[in-house]
Amino acid sequence: MKSARNVAFGALAGSALLLLLLALALVLGSVVVAGIPALARGSTDGLAAATVGTALVTAIMTLLGVPFAVITAVYLAEYAPECSTTTRWVRAAVRALAGVPSIVFGLFGLGFFVLFVGRGMDRILYPGLGAVFGRPCVLWSGATLAVLTLPVVIVTTEEALRRVPRELREAALALGATKLETTFVVVLPAARVGVLTGVVLAIGRGAGEVAPILFTGAANFVPDLPTDVRAMFMHLGFHLYALSTQAADVSRSRPAAQATALLLLLVTLALNGTAIALRHRASRE
Repeated sequence: MKSARNVAFGALAGSALLLLLLALALVLGSVVVAGIPALARGSTDGLAAATVGTALVTAIMTLLGVPFAVITAVYLAEYAPECSTTTRWVRAAVRALAGVPSIVFGLFGLGFFVLFVGRGMDRILYPGLGAVFGRPCVLWSGATLAVLTLPVVIVTTEEALRRVPRELREAALALGATKLETTFVVVLPAARVGVLTGVVLAIGRGAGEVAPILFTGAANFVPDLPTDVRAMFMHLGFHLYALSTQAADVSRSRPAAQATALLLLLVTLALNGTAIALRHRASRE
Protein backbone atom coordinates (compact mmCIF):
# COMPACT_ATOMS: atom_id res chain seq x y z
CA MET A 1 0.00 0.00 0.00
CA LYS A 2 2.79 2.42 0.91
CA SER A 3 4.62 1.66 -2.34
CA ALA A 4 1.43 2.29 -4.34
CA ARG A 5 0.96 5.66 -2.64
CA ASN A 6 4.55 6.60 -3.39
CA VAL A 7 4.13 5.67 -7.04
CA ALA A 8 0.88 7.62 -7.28
CA PHE A 9 2.41 10.68 -5.65
CA GLY A 10 5.47 10.46 -7.93
CA ALA A 11 3.24 10.25 -10.99
CA LEU A 12 1.18 13.23 -9.80
CA ALA A 13 4.28 15.31 -9.10
CA GLY A 14 5.80 14.37 -12.44
CA SER A 15 2.59 15.33 -14.26
CA ALA A 16 2.49 18.69 -12.51
CA LEU A 17 6.13 19.32 -13.45
CA LEU A 18 5.44 18.32 -17.04
CA LEU A 19 2.48 20.71 -17.28
CA LEU A 20 4.58 23.52 -15.81
CA LEU A 21 7.39 22.93 -18.29
CA LEU A 22 4.90 22.72 -21.14
CA ALA A 23 3.30 26.04 -20.18
CA LEU A 24 6.74 27.64 -19.86
CA ALA A 25 7.79 26.29 -23.25
CA LEU A 26 4.60 27.61 -24.87
CA VAL A 27 5.08 31.09 -23.41
CA LEU A 28 8.78 31.32 -24.25
CA GLY A 29 8.26 29.73 -27.64
CA SER A 30 5.50 32.13 -28.65
CA VAL A 31 7.61 35.13 -27.60
CA VAL A 32 10.68 33.88 -29.48
CA VAL A 33 8.80 32.80 -32.62
CA ALA A 34 6.95 36.10 -32.90
CA GLY A 35 9.75 38.33 -31.66
CA ILE A 36 12.67 37.25 -33.85
CA PRO A 37 10.94 38.09 -37.18
CA ALA A 38 9.77 41.41 -35.71
CA LEU A 39 13.33 42.30 -34.74
CA ALA A 40 14.58 41.18 -38.16
CA ARG A 41 12.05 43.47 -39.89
CA GLY A 42 13.37 46.42 -37.90
CA SER A 43 10.44 46.90 -35.50
CA THR A 44 12.71 48.62 -33.01
CA ASP A 45 11.26 52.09 -32.47
CA GLY A 46 12.34 53.21 -29.02
CA LEU A 47 13.77 49.83 -28.06
CA ALA A 48 17.32 51.08 -27.53
CA ALA A 49 16.19 53.76 -25.06
CA ALA A 50 13.81 51.31 -23.37
CA THR A 51 16.53 48.66 -23.01
CA VAL A 52 19.03 51.09 -21.51
CA GLY A 53 16.35 52.53 -19.22
CA THR A 54 15.35 49.06 -17.98
CA ALA A 55 18.96 48.07 -17.26
CA LEU A 56 19.70 51.41 -15.57
CA VAL A 57 16.70 51.39 -13.25
CA THR A 58 17.35 47.74 -12.35
CA ALA A 59 20.97 48.54 -11.51
CA ILE A 60 19.90 51.46 -9.30
CA MET A 61 17.33 49.21 -7.62
CA THR A 62 20.04 46.65 -6.85
CA LEU A 63 22.59 49.18 -5.59
CA LEU A 64 20.07 50.91 -3.31
CA GLY A 65 18.10 47.90 -2.08
CA VAL A 66 20.54 45.03 -1.60
CA PRO A 67 22.96 46.65 0.93
CA PHE A 68 20.09 47.92 3.09
CA ALA A 69 18.32 44.57 2.95
CA VAL A 70 21.48 42.63 3.85
CA ILE A 71 22.23 44.92 6.81
CA THR A 72 18.64 44.51 8.04
CA ALA A 73 18.89 40.73 7.73
CA VAL A 74 22.23 40.72 9.59
CA TYR A 75 20.67 42.67 12.44
CA LEU A 76 17.66 40.35 12.66
CA ALA A 77 19.75 37.17 12.52
CA GLU A 78 22.78 38.17 14.57
CA TYR A 79 21.93 41.07 16.88
CA ALA A 80 18.18 41.33 17.49
CA PRO A 81 16.91 39.63 20.68
CA GLU A 82 14.91 36.57 19.72
CA CYS A 83 12.20 37.04 22.34
CA SER A 84 11.83 40.77 21.77
CA THR A 85 8.42 42.06 20.78
CA THR A 86 10.09 44.59 18.49
CA THR A 87 11.93 41.84 16.62
CA ARG A 88 8.72 39.89 16.09
CA TRP A 89 6.95 42.99 14.82
CA VAL A 90 9.78 43.79 12.42
CA ARG A 91 9.73 40.27 10.98
CA ALA A 92 5.94 40.41 10.65
CA ALA A 93 6.18 43.79 8.92
CA VAL A 94 8.76 42.48 6.45
CA ARG A 95 6.59 39.51 5.55
CA ALA A 96 3.50 41.70 5.27
CA LEU A 97 5.39 44.08 2.99
CA ALA A 98 5.96 41.20 0.57
CA GLY A 99 2.20 40.91 0.04
CA VAL A 100 1.52 44.58 -0.72
CA PRO A 101 0.33 45.13 -4.33
CA SER A 102 2.99 46.66 -6.53
CA ILE A 103 0.80 49.61 -7.53
CA VAL A 104 0.77 50.69 -3.87
CA PHE A 105 4.56 50.92 -3.99
CA GLY A 106 4.20 53.23 -6.96
CA LEU A 107 1.94 55.57 -5.01
CA PHE A 108 4.35 55.40 -2.08
CA GLY A 109 7.28 56.26 -4.34
CA LEU A 110 5.42 59.24 -5.77
CA GLY A 111 4.43 60.59 -2.36
CA PHE A 112 7.65 59.88 -0.47
CA PHE A 113 10.54 59.95 -2.93
CA VAL A 114 9.26 62.44 -5.51
CA LEU A 115 7.12 64.86 -3.51
CA PHE A 116 8.79 64.66 -0.08
CA VAL A 117 12.46 63.74 -0.59
CA GLY A 118 12.91 65.20 -4.08
CA ARG A 119 11.17 68.50 -3.44
CA GLY A 120 12.89 68.77 -0.08
CA MET A 121 16.26 68.43 -1.82
CA ASP A 122 15.20 71.09 -4.33
CA ARG A 123 14.31 73.54 -1.58
CA ILE A 124 17.69 73.02 0.09
CA LEU A 125 20.04 72.56 -2.88
CA TYR A 126 18.32 74.39 -5.74
CA PRO A 127 16.14 77.19 -4.33
CA GLY A 128 14.29 79.03 -7.03
CA LEU A 129 15.31 76.69 -9.89
CA GLY A 130 12.11 74.66 -10.02
CA ALA A 131 11.94 70.87 -10.04
CA VAL A 132 15.38 69.26 -10.28
CA PHE A 133 14.98 66.20 -8.05
CA GLY A 134 11.33 66.80 -7.22
CA ARG A 135 9.95 65.13 -10.31
CA PRO A 136 9.56 61.57 -11.62
CA CYS A 137 12.92 60.24 -12.80
CA VAL A 138 15.21 57.22 -13.03
CA LEU A 139 16.52 57.65 -9.48
CA TRP A 140 13.14 57.59 -7.77
CA SER A 141 11.94 54.67 -9.90
CA GLY A 142 14.97 52.66 -8.84
CA ALA A 143 14.44 53.64 -5.20
CA THR A 144 10.78 52.57 -5.39
CA LEU A 145 11.72 49.20 -6.88
CA ALA A 146 14.37 48.82 -4.16
CA VAL A 147 11.66 49.14 -1.51
CA LEU A 148 9.53 46.66 -3.45
CA THR A 149 12.26 44.01 -3.44
CA LEU A 150 13.46 44.53 0.16
CA PRO A 151 11.36 41.69 1.68
CA VAL A 152 12.73 39.10 -0.76
CA VAL A 153 16.36 39.85 0.02
CA ILE A 154 15.80 40.28 3.77
CA VAL A 155 14.00 36.95 4.20
CA THR A 156 16.39 34.89 2.07
CA THR A 157 19.48 36.48 3.62
CA GLU A 158 18.23 35.97 7.17
CA GLU A 159 17.50 32.31 6.48
CA ALA A 160 20.95 31.88 4.92
CA LEU A 161 22.63 33.44 7.95
CA ARG A 162 20.71 31.16 10.31
CA ARG A 163 21.94 28.09 8.42
CA VAL A 164 25.58 28.96 9.11
CA PRO A 165 26.81 26.55 11.83
CA ARG A 166 27.08 28.07 15.30
CA GLU A 167 30.49 26.44 15.68
CA LEU A 168 31.96 28.91 13.17
CA ARG A 169 30.81 31.83 15.29
CA GLU A 170 32.12 30.25 18.49
CA ALA A 171 35.49 29.46 16.89
CA ALA A 172 35.91 33.04 15.66
CA LEU A 173 34.97 34.49 19.05
CA ALA A 174 37.33 32.05 20.79
CA LEU A 175 40.19 33.28 18.59
CA GLY A 176 39.59 36.83 19.77
CA ALA A 177 37.42 38.22 16.98
CA THR A 178 34.78 40.78 17.91
CA LYS A 179 31.10 40.25 17.21
CA LEU A 180 31.29 42.62 14.25
CA GLU A 181 34.35 40.88 12.80
CA THR A 182 32.73 37.47 13.26
CA THR A 183 29.61 38.62 11.45
CA PHE A 184 31.23 40.25 8.43
CA VAL A 185 34.38 38.13 8.08
CA VAL A 186 33.07 34.66 8.96
CA VAL A 187 29.26 34.44 8.95
CA LEU A 188 28.31 36.63 6.02
CA PRO A 189 30.84 35.12 3.57
CA ALA A 190 29.65 31.64 4.58
CA ALA A 191 26.09 32.68 3.69
CA ARG A 192 26.93 34.41 0.41
CA VAL A 193 25.16 31.77 -1.68
CA GLY A 194 21.87 32.47 0.09
CA VAL A 195 22.43 36.22 -0.22
CA LEU A 196 22.97 35.91 -3.96
CA THR A 197 19.82 33.79 -4.20
CA GLY A 198 17.87 36.67 -2.74
CA VAL A 199 19.52 39.07 -5.18
CA VAL A 200 18.55 36.82 -8.10
CA LEU A 201 14.93 36.73 -6.95
CA ALA A 202 14.90 40.50 -6.42
CA ILE A 203 16.29 41.20 -9.89
CA GLY A 204 13.83 38.80 -11.46
CA ARG A 205 10.91 40.57 -9.83
CA GLY A 206 12.11 44.15 -10.13
CA ALA A 207 13.23 44.04 -13.77
CA GLY A 208 9.75 43.17 -15.01
CA GLU A 209 7.64 45.36 -12.71
CA VAL A 210 5.73 48.17 -14.41
CA ALA A 211 3.15 49.40 -11.89
CA PRO A 212 5.64 50.96 -9.40
CA ILE A 213 7.33 53.04 -12.10
CA LEU A 214 4.17 54.40 -13.71
CA PHE A 215 4.11 57.29 -11.22
CA THR A 216 7.83 57.65 -10.55
CA GLY A 217 9.59 58.08 -13.88
CA ALA A 218 8.51 55.86 -16.78
CA ALA A 219 7.53 57.69 -19.97
CA ASN A 220 5.72 56.53 -23.09
CA PHE A 221 8.43 57.87 -25.40
CA VAL A 222 11.77 59.59 -24.78
CA PRO A 223 13.87 60.23 -27.90
CA ASP A 224 17.27 60.06 -26.18
CA LEU A 225 19.03 57.46 -24.10
CA PRO A 226 18.84 58.12 -20.34
CA THR A 227 22.10 59.78 -19.33
CA ASP A 228 20.94 61.52 -16.14
CA VAL A 229 19.31 59.88 -13.13
CA ARG A 230 17.14 63.00 -12.79
CA ALA A 231 15.47 62.44 -16.18
CA MET A 232 12.46 60.36 -17.16
CA PHE A 233 13.14 57.15 -19.05
CA MET A 234 11.60 54.46 -21.20
CA HIS A 235 11.09 50.96 -19.82
CA LEU A 236 10.57 47.78 -21.82
CA GLY A 237 7.61 46.66 -19.72
CA PHE A 238 5.84 50.01 -19.95
CA HIS A 239 6.72 50.29 -23.65
CA LEU A 240 5.11 46.88 -24.24
CA TYR A 241 1.99 47.97 -22.34
CA ALA A 242 1.72 51.19 -24.33
CA LEU A 243 2.14 49.43 -27.68
CA SER A 244 -0.44 46.79 -26.79
CA THR A 245 -3.15 49.03 -25.36
CA GLN A 246 -2.64 52.68 -26.31
CA ALA A 247 -1.57 52.60 -29.95
CA ALA A 248 -3.95 54.09 -32.52
CA ASP A 249 -3.73 50.91 -34.60
CA VAL A 250 -2.92 47.90 -32.42
CA SER A 251 -2.51 45.59 -35.42
CA ARG A 252 0.22 47.80 -36.89
CA SER A 253 2.01 48.10 -33.57
CA ARG A 254 1.93 44.35 -32.90
CA PRO A 255 5.36 43.62 -34.48
CA ALA A 256 6.98 46.29 -32.30
CA ALA A 257 5.20 44.85 -29.25
CA GLN A 258 6.46 41.36 -30.10
CA ALA A 259 10.00 42.65 -30.52
CA THR A 260 9.74 44.48 -27.19
CA ALA A 261 8.49 41.34 -25.43
CA LEU A 262 11.44 39.34 -26.78
CA LEU A 263 13.93 42.02 -25.76
CA LEU A 264 12.42 42.28 -22.26
CA LEU A 265 12.76 38.52 -21.92
CA LEU A 266 16.39 38.63 -23.05
CA VAL A 267 17.28 41.50 -20.69
CA THR A 268 15.63 39.72 -17.75
CA LEU A 269 17.39 36.46 -18.57
CA ALA A 270 20.73 38.28 -18.92
CA LEU A 271 20.37 40.00 -15.55
CA ASN A 272 19.28 36.79 -13.85
CA GLY A 273 21.96 34.79 -15.64
CA THR A 274 24.67 37.10 -14.36
CA ALA A 275 23.39 36.81 -10.80
CA ILE A 276 23.05 33.02 -11.09
CA ALA A 277 26.60 32.74 -12.43
CA LEU A 278 27.90 34.72 -9.46
CA ARG A 279 25.88 32.51 -7.14
CA HIS A 280 27.25 29.34 -8.75
CA ARG A 281 30.81 30.64 -8.48
CA ALA A 282 30.30 31.46 -4.82
CA SER A 283 28.78 28.01 -4.23
CA ARG A 284 31.82 26.29 -5.75
CA GLU A 285 34.19 28.36 -3.67
